[in-house]
Amino acid sequence: MAELLETYVSSPDREVLNTRIVKGTREQVFKAWSNPDNLKRWWGPKGFTNTFNEFNFHPGGKWSFIMHGPDKKDYPNESVFVKIEEPGLVVLNHISQPKFQIEATFEKISEDETKVYFRMIFKTPEECNNLKGFVTDKNEENLDRLEVVLKDLQ
Repeated sequence: MAELLETYVSSPDREVLNTRIVKGTREQVFKAWSNPDNLKRWWGPKGFTNTFNEFNFHPGGKWSFIMHGPDKKDYPNESVFVKIEEPGLVVLNHISQPKFQIEATFEKISEDETKVYFRMIFKTPEECNNLKGFVTDKNEENLDRLEVVLKDLQ
């Protein structure tokens, strides 16, 4: 279990960082991440839907789900939550391939705006380079979908 909960060491050559200022409080952004009914609506790139099999939102808790792609293929995913600090931080390890850590940080900008830092950390620069060109744009699509859900939470 210790390996599943390890914290990855971040460095510029091993991370992909997307940031965005969204309309919503830190609490609303956290709720979009912590409530499975909200999360399944926005998680994944444009055109994807999700079926959650297990969602235990606590350190050591498992998140098992299937992403259904617009290509009609299913993509099984498993993650373990590493660290959660309400309302500002969610860290999880994606333990199915490809393996990486997500560190999502929520910073208050104003009463109704939050800056989201969506950081993917890979174990090696090579793993990061292999996926960086693809995941950077897909993470932006993910954040687009998050903004739609946040409108419903206001």
